[in-house]
Amino acid sequence: MDFFREISSKPWLESQVAIDDTHQGGAYTLPSVTIGLRIFLGVVTVLFSLTVVAYSDRMTLADWRPVPEPTLMWLNIVVLFASSVAMQWSVISARRGRTANVEIGMLVGGALALAFLAGQLLMVRQMNALGYFAPTNPALAFLYMLSAMHGVHLLGGLVAWGRTVMRIWGGHEAHQVRMSVELCAFYWHFLLVVWFLLFVWFSIT
Repeated sequence: MDFFREISSKPWLESQVAIDDTHQGGAYTLPSVTIGLRIFLGVVTVLFSLTVVAYSDRMTLADWRPVPEPTLMWLNIVVLFASSVAMQWSVISARRGRTANVEIGMLVGGALALAFLAGQLLMVRQMNALGYFAPTNPALAFLYMLSAMHGVHLLGGLVAWGRTVMRIWGGHEAHQVRMSVELCAFYWHFLLVVWFLLFVWFSIT
């Protein structure tokens, strides 16, 4: 009888039960919103990458004329960097339980993000004033398109930012909004890296 019990046992099932007990029935330790954000950012990365590939292919045609780099573009990236720094300060403050500092960091980060968007619009007006028009210059058309794509994603981030700020104003403490603040900061850092890489690409092409 012992022999038959041994050959009919399924040790791999016992091992699986032990693994399931260790993980308490969950395969992931990250919150679902964090996983969702990372998947979304992966899709956004592919979108921008494909656009850059199309940009590179379009450069080989005869009508391609490089556009100058307005000084305002340099200022805008500094503003976006400062916005990302303010968001990170909010994250640090949230981890330390300093609600007032979280509020200040979020407000400064959001205000600088809006200033970046305003600077991008002003850059377009400057380019038009200098006689560079998208319909007659494919390089400028790509610049405007990539700037618009980046701006739309930043506006989407401001929606989540606004909801987080409203929760803080509604009386939520730092530990209650910590995840929202961290997700906003992560998103801001991503957009900063994307724009910096695009800016470098514009500079060398």
